[in-house]
Amino acid sequence: MNPADVAQSALPVAAAADVSLIALFWQAHWIVKAVMLGLMGCSVWVWAIAIDKMFMYARAKRAMDRFEQAFWSGQSIEELYRALAAKPTQSMAALFVAAMREWKRSFESQSRSFAGLQMRIEKVMDVSIAREVDRLERRLLVLATVGSAGPFVGLFGTVWGIMSSFQAIAASKNTSLAVVAPGIAEALFATAIGLIAAIPATIFYNKFTSEVNRQAQRLEGFADEFAAILSRQIDERA
Repeated sequence: MNPADVAQSALPVAAAADVSLIALFWQAHWIVKAVMLGLMGCSVWVWAIAIDKMFMYARAKRAMDRFEQAFWSGQSIEELYRALAAKPTQSMAALFVAAMREWKRSFESQSRSFAGLQMRIEKVMDVSIAREVDRLERRLLVLATVGSAGPFVGLFGTVWGIMSSFQAIAASKNTSLAVVAPGIAEALFATAIGLIAAIPATIFYNKFTSEVNRQAQRLEGFADEFAAILSRQIDERA
């Protein structure tokens, strides 16, 4: 056999065996390409949300630390309220301002009735806690959705890619590994991208949910302590 003929016959096999990531993407069916692009977009979105949440939770924790330091430093509650009410507040400071606003509204009314004041203050703090938790949990549903649905979307791309590969094999009537491998590889690439998007989303979702629970418990603990302080004030003035 002529060596030149052998080299020429090996060229199509080498070309068919191109399994680089870029080649796998460009050779894939358009539906598989759409799945891959969607999953890559979700992966970028997941990391953007994760970075934003990391900074948000760090800021919220520092704000709580600063507020608790000021609250328990012996400073007058009225002075602290005047300082915080003049500017937008979040987290524990917002909880304190809402409770103090209800407190002052009740005492500045003409009736000076204390009936139900304790319950109103607790309700106001509960609403503030729910609003703060809702702010902390915003966009976590995206992480949960990508973490749970990402592998299945990638699997859909894989199934579609394998079906297309089998159809091409049947049409060419060639079952050699060099012909079959690229089609199977590009189909499995969709599942790999689905896992790349889903695994960080699941990890971040679990981490951030735990962080939200810790901050919510911290808010509830302060609400109970502050409600007890105001309750003593009500008993003294009643």
